[in-house]
Amino acid sequence: MSGFLPISIEDMKEQGIAQLDFVYVVGDAYVDHPSFGHAIISRVLQAHGYQVGIVSQPDWKAPKSIAALGRPRLGFLVTAGNMDSMVNHYSVSKKRRATDAYTPGGVMGRRPDYATAVYCHMIRQIYPDIPIIIGGIEASLRRLSHYDYWSGKVKPSLLLESGADLISYGMGERSIVEIADALAGGLAVSDLTYIRGTVYKTADKELAALAWDGVAPGIQLPGYEKVRTDKTAYARSFYIQYQNTDPFQAGRIYEPYEKYNGNLNKIVQENFHKNSDGDSNGNTIYVVQNPPALPLSQMELDDIYALPYMRTYHPSYEAAGGVPAISEVKFSLVSNRGCFGGCNFCALTFHQGRIVQARSHDSIVEEAKKLIQEPDFKGYIHDVGGPTANFRRPACKKQMAEGACANRQCLFPKPCKNLEVDHSDYLRLLRRLRELDGVKKVFIRSGIRYDYLMYDNDRQFLHELCEHHVSGQLKVAPEHISGAVLDKLGKPSAQVYRDFVQAYEQMNRTLGKKQYLVPYLMSSHPGSTLKDAVKLAEFLRDSKCTPQQVQDFYPTPSTISTCMYYTGMDPRTMQPVYVAGNPHEKAMQRALIQYRNPKNYGLVKEALEKTGRQDLIGYGKTCLIPPRPPRQSAGQGQKAYHSPQAQNEDRRRKKTAKTKTIRNVHKKIAKSGGRA
Repeated sequence: MSGFLPISIEDMKEQGIAQLDFVYVVGDAYVDHPSFGHAIISRVLQAHGYQVGIVSQPDWKAPKSIAALGRPRLGFLVTAGNMDSMVNHYSVSKKRRATDAYTPGGVMGRRPDYATAVYCHMIRQIYPDIPIIIGGIEASLRRLSHYDYWSGKVKPSLLLESGADLISYGMGERSIVEIADALAGGLAVSDLTYIRGTVYKTADKELAALAWDGVAPGIQLPGYEKVRTDKTAYARSFYIQYQNTDPFQAGRIYEPYEKYNGNLNKIVQENFHKNSDGDSNGNTIYVVQNPPALPLSQMELDDIYALPYMRTYHPSYEAAGGVPAISEVKFSLVSNRGCFGGCNFCALTFHQGRIVQARSHDSIVEEAKKLIQEPDFKGYIHDVGGPTANFRRPACKKQMAEGACANRQCLFPKPCKNLEVDHSDYLRLLRRLRELDGVKKVFIRSGIRYDYLMYDNDRQFLHELCEHHVSGQLKVAPEHISGAVLDKLGKPSAQVYRDFVQAYEQMNRTLGKKQYLVPYLMSSHPGSTLKDAVKLAEFLRDSKCTPQQVQDFYPTPSTISTCMYYTGMDPRTMQPVYVAGNPHEKAMQRALIQYRNPKNYGLVKEALEKTGRQDLIGYGKTCLIPPRPPRQSAGQGQKAYHSPQAQNEDRRRKKTAKTKTIRNVHKKIAKSGGRA
């Protein structure tokens, strides 16, 4: 079971494989590392006795490239990769990105837009009747009708658009084994309607509406034709989906597609009229989502990370310079999955779920020992974390028995009274890693929930975080400072962030360290007006913070924030939400966060005038910009604006530098005996 999985017929022959059980088509380069979904799923199947081969980034303009490993015995697995292919390709302004970190050499363009659907169409051209199971983040977040930012439309379930037979959504380790065992046992893929963590399609309404638990009937969502044209119906449908993301509480939900003429599986087409739902013409199809897979136990999670990964990219990519994405994870350790943070702009609720699952200390330490043996390991473990680094347990005791609350958040707007705040387990893990021979430093670079940290009355974690685990800068994500915007983001109040900043700075002073906070900020999130953006700029002025990077809100599929962006309403309350949809206003909001950049002067001035905040234009201490832009010379674009006092200080520094230069010239002349 050691070595890379086959990527060619020659590899299959060398490994004595006449026919593979599954061919895995991947939009990313083949990287056999547990931070890549295709590696985990392939190794899990291999551990259960199945032969899996990888077709990585096939030529999407040549359908026959999909058949590089021949016809598999049981079916094709398809994923766009570790990212949604559209997020991978385009910035929030819909401009094509220059590089692709998941492609050899970082080359852009090796996968198509909407990669999952394109790969499935290629397979159907060559093997019309073979089972196709799609998964990964792209399929998981597009499993039912969804707003697609890039086309500006509500698109149908990817199951229908792709022509695949099943979606394995979420993390997929449980469902993929059940699917494989069922297919190997002789069941038709159309019969796989009972597996958790899957989405299937049927023309049989009785099957779609069948109760999952034998008690509550399936929940019917508004039909696709309705949500495609009615934003209120879309918001209501989305919130039903959101309330059915917990494995313990979710029911079966189904979405009707009337007269859908998209890509339908041949088996469904043949049974369309046989299994009519009672309509006169029998041409309604149902996309059915079963409840999510149950959380993995710690032992199961440990077993997955102990599989024989090669921990790097396939050697065939070496000539192209390797795969850039490996550098971010090669010396990092995943300690958990799932997140009860519940940020509205984050898709984790739909993909990994809100129940935290953590690996054992022994499992993580064993993986750390493997890192230490790598020839290019320099003694630094770059990260020990997950979606949220300091979550190492479920939010409360009842979650593992009853699930996460459907209508309540653990941390927002205030911490739940049942929330258990405890960093002791994480601290013990970090201490063990620090003590390993060959380890100089253990950093934490994945997200820290500073609000969760502040709710811990014991400051030992903050002490050890600052003393041992910060590499000069700690990145945190307050996102905004306006209460109205924070409410729509699902983030804690600004005061919690201010308290954290104070505690962090005080701890570093106590330790005698100069370490800084780098806040992640977001512009143009639903709920954010120009006045809110001005308020954020004032906060940055007062805190003497100059953000180098700002993220415009990016509407990705299946988040509450994206639903708000598209519909202009909060799906939880159905109340209106302000959305900055105009590109010029979005540019102004972004510019306000970086108001010191001279390039932004015009946008900032316009925003301040529009909001009636001319008091912030001038030379006073509270002003953001001067009345008129200073003259700029070439190469001066990144210089910040300063008050008159600061300008005087700049002049003084320049004069001092000039004096030093003259003195140095005089010294050289003296040493050279008077020769210039």
